[in-house]
Parts: sequence; C-alpha cells; structure tokens
Amino acid sequence: MKIGGDWLRAPHLQAVFALIDKGGHSAYLVGGAVRDAVLGRRVGDLDLATDATPQKVTALAKAAGIRCVPTGLDHGTVTLVIEGVPHEITTFRRDEETFGRHARVAFTTDMAEDARRRDFTMNALYADADGRVIDPLGGLPDALAGRVRFVEDAERRICEDYLRILRFFRFTAWFARDGIDAEGLAACAAHQDGLEKIAAERVGAEMTKLLAAPDPAPSVAAMRQSGVLARILPGADDRALAALVHHEGEAGVAPDWRRRLAALGGEGVAERLRLSNANARRLAVLREGVEAADGPGALGYRHGSDLALDILLLRAALLEAPLPAEALHEAARGARSQFPLSATDLMPALSGPALGAALRTLEDRWIASGFKLGRDELMKGAFE
Repeated sequence: MKIGGDWLRAPHLQAVFALIDKGGHSAYLVGGAVRDAVLGRRVGDLDLATDATPQKVTALAKAAGIRCVPTGLDHGTVTLVIEGVPHEITTFRRDEETFGRHARVAFTTDMAEDARRRDFTMNALYADADGRVIDPLGGLPDALAGRVRFVEDAERRICEDYLRILRFFRFTAWFARDGIDAEGLAACAAHQDGLEKIAAERVGAEMTKLLAAPDPAPSVAAMRQSGVLARILPGADDRALAALVHHEGEAGVAPDWRRRLAALGGEGVAERLRLSNANARRLAVLREGVEAADGPGALGYRHGSDLALDILLLRAALLEAPLPAEALHEAARGARSQFPLSATDLMPALSGPALGAALRTLEDRWIASGFKLGRDELMKGAFE
C-alpha cells in the first residue's frame, strides 16, 4: 500500500529523507501520520524514525549546514530544522528496562524491534519517502478495519506505561468501528491501579481528547464497566452522555469536551484533570446552569447564546427529555436583548446596596416579561 499527498512531497520533509539516505541510512515516517494517511484522515504531526544513530544524524546535518537540536539524545531523538520547519527524528529503539512512563532504551537497526515498543498495532506503521507503507507487525489490517489492539501482549504494554490505559479508550473512541477489544479491556481493568502513578495533567489531556471524539459514549461506558472511570473521576456517571451526543447531532452543534465533561459530573474534576482556570470556570457555569431555575431566555441573556445552548443540551440529556426548538429560539432572543435601565436611571433616589437590589429586582421583572417591558414601564415600579 502507498500513501501520498502534498504534505509528503513537501521539500523540507523530502530533504530529511535525502539527508539520511545520502549518509547510507534510511528514514521513515512512523506512527500517527502513517495511520491517518492510511485511513484518509488529515495528517498532523510528522514523526520520523531511522536506523542511523543520533550522532550520525547530527554529523550528517552539520555537514549539510542543517540546524540540528539535541532534543532527546538519551532516547535517540534529534530535531532537524529545515526551512524553519522542525522535524523530530528518532533512532530505532528497543526497551532494555521500563519504569512506568520511563524506560532505559538501546538503539537498534531492526525496525521490528522498534515497532514492538509502540502501543497499538495501528501505530506501528512506517512509510518511506515514496509513501510505501511498511508493516512489520501486521498492524495495517487492524488500522483499515478499525481495530484498536495493543502490540503483542496487552498487559506488558500497559505495565510499560500506564497512560496507555487511557490512550486505549481514547483511540477506541476515535478509531474503533466494531466495539472494543476484549483483551485490551481486560488488561486495562486488571492494571488500573497504575493510573495512580500518572500525572493529573496527562490524565486530563487524554480525557479531553477522548471526549472530543465524534461519539465517545461507548468508550466511556467501557471505562465505567472496567472501573477506570471511577478511578480517575470518582462520582462520575456516564448515563447522560449518549443522550447528549444525540442532542448535539439533532441541534447541529460540534462536539465540545467541556460540555460532555459536565454531563459526566464527578468530584473535584477540575483538580483531578488539572483544568486551566478558564476551563474550570466554564465547567462550573455549565453545572450551575443545569441546576438553576433560569429559563432558556434568561440563560441566553445571562450567558450568551452558545453557553445557553450548552446548558439546554445538558438539561435535556440529564432529564432524558427532548430539546424543544422554541427553547433555542428563546435563548437566542435572550442573548440579543439588552436591559433598558442602568444605575444612573435610579440615582440619586437610590444608592449603595439599595440601588443594586432594585436593579436586580427590575431586571428579574424584565426577564420574566419575556424582555418586553420598556424603560418607562420599569421606572413606574422602580421605587415601590
């Protein structure tokens, strides 16, 4: 099989292949770029692997006048900067000893050895400069069929890096087409204690990527059944997630991991996932909005149409109820509405706390009227 595209023919990338080839070695694209190209998806980061040592790559780059940055020499990685574009290239490796997310590696010239240290078979794919796909472990059929399987022994792969438990569920959400791999699921359940060793930032990164999938509900359900969901988000409940995804589709809105995370709930979510302050605030507003008594119009007025829509979608999913079209129209109308009074309208008759209380009362009255009361009507009752 061959892959191709403008990205593969880019001069800066082809220059990397040519540099290594001129030195008597070979370079290959590896991992996600090859997988995504095989599946006809947009290709993102370009990672390369080579049978040349980091020292050899560095020497070749220096001789050619190419900037070479020693980004990870202990693990065999250098970065070549060509036409301002960085290219990470890593020497084929095999694990000598593993320590959770870290390993002591040895360099090798054997591509199959390098492939065996990768997580999933669909990620153990390589491609040369012409786009010819090389499949040392038989991962190509898995990629084409949408099977997310660990390379060789699932338990061993997980014990090498416990973050692979969450990656398994994330990749299942994004790529699996025929359910979840039973062997992989059993291994994740058996070794979930290892997640305690993973930094919260990495757990958060995996969860946000998983929840951004078109439909993460089946994968998250498997997380719950295996005990992994409760391990990373105590108190979380995924029962509303499938309904939320359905409502999103009906409303024609794009996936949003924060909306979906709000549907899961849980204890101390922002801290457990190390969310940014902005995302933590958004999550809090979503949860508070679901529980508030505000109607669609008030939600639109107080939060804007986008956030109001998120809250209405969440309410419908959690209540297992349809999302009325009129609610969306009311929220949009509320977002467009502007309160016709300001503090200066009530001054100097009122000031301080009394002024603030009066404004809030009048604003509530205006919202309850469906945003119909005008300035004169509101002023009539302002000092009652």
